[in-house]
Amino acid sequence: MKQLVIASRESALALWQAEHIKSRLEALYPEITVSILGMTTQGDQILDKSLSKIGGKGLFVKELELALSEGRADIAVHSMKDVPMNLPEGFVLAATCSREDPRDALVSNRYAHLSELPDGARVGTSSLRRESQLRATYPHLDIQPLRGNVQTRLRKLDDGEFDAIILAAAGLKRLGLGHRIRLALQPEESLPAVGQGALGIEICAGRADLAALLLPLNDAATAACVAAERAMSRALNGSCQVPLAGYATLEGDTLTMNGLVASVDGTTYLTAQAQAPSRYADALGRAIAKQLLDQGADDIIAALSDPA
Repeated sequence: MKQLVIASRESALALWQAEHIKSRLEALYPEITVSILGMTTQGDQILDKSLSKIGGKGLFVKELELALSEGRADIAVHSMKDVPMNLPEGFVLAATCSREDPRDALVSNRYAHLSELPDGARVGTSSLRRESQLRATYPHLDIQPLRGNVQTRLRKLDDGEFDAIILAAAGLKRLGLGHRIRLALQPEESLPAVGQGALGIEICAGRADLAALLLPLNDAATAACVAAERAMSRALNGSCQVPLAGYATLEGDTLTMNGLVASVDGTTYLTAQAQAPSRYADALGRAIAKQLLDQGADDIIAALSDPA
C-alpha cells in the first residue's frame, strides 16, 4: 500500500482526530502517503433539532461509511461515542485507540461548580444522558438543548445565552481548550457516555491488509473497556433517545463497570455495577444490562423509544 485516505467529518475536533491518526500512521509507515477526505455529514448539517429527534449519532457516520464502500477512503476515524452499537453489514472496527479524559466538563464564565448555580440558571447540553443526571441532582436548573461544534457552543456561552454548559473534557483538551474547563465532573457526578474519550477506526470488512496495518494503533485496555460499555448499550438497544451511560475502567486484569438508565426528567434513576476479567468484557456489559433490566430499565426505554 502506497496511499491511504482517511474519511473524517470537517468539524475542528473531527479533523484534529483524523490528523492525530494520520501522524501516527505516518510515523509507523513513512513509505505510505496518508491524506484526509473531509466530509460534512447530515448530523453536522441539522443543528436546530436534538440528535434524539433526527435519527441519533449514526448521522455522523453514514456518509463516512459510504466513502469507504465506494473506495473513496480506506479508513474512517470516529469518536467512539458517535458509533452506533451495531455497525452496518460490511463494516468492522479495526482499532480502538487510547482514551483521552472520559469525563464530562463544566464550562462557565461565572461559576466553578454546579452547586453554585442559582435557581433557574440556564445550562446547555446536547445530551439526554447529561440532562437526566443534571435534573436528578439539580432540579432547580433550567436545562436547555445546545447543538453545534465545540467553538459554536463556547460562543453561545460567551454571548450570555447560558450560565454554564457541559461538554466532553476530551474534546476540549484535544482542541487546546482545556483551560476553559472549570471543573471535570467525576463519574459519580456525571457518568460518561459509552465510548466517551476514545477514538475508533472503521474499515470495510474483509480488508485484512488494513486490519494488520492498524493493529499497532489498537490500545488493548481501552478496547476492553469500550467493548464492555458497548455490549451493555447493545443489550439495552441504547440510542440517543434514551438517557443511558456506561463507563468501565481496567485495573490489572479486572474490569469494573458502572451503568445507568434514567428518565429524562431524572425522577427515575437506575444504576448497576459489576466486575469481570478483561477477557469477559462483552459478558460484563451484558451483565450490567441485565441488572438494569431487572430494575425496570425496559419500561423507561420503551416509553422513550415510542414515537407516539
